[in-house]
Amino acid sequence: MNDKDLKETRQERREKRLKKKRERMPKHGKNLARIYMDAILKRLKRHQAKE
Repeated sequence: MNDKDLKETRQERREKRLKKKRERMPKHGKNLARIYMDAILKRLKRHQAKE
């Protein structure tokens, strides 16, 4: 019984840790996506200005 309780507790801790990790990721993804979008738009504007 004690061994089963420890495994459940470990699983719960793991789920919390993974949940926190998932919550953190989108913030970085949005900022990174914005940087890439700005770079692409800047490149397109520069290319259109030459034509």
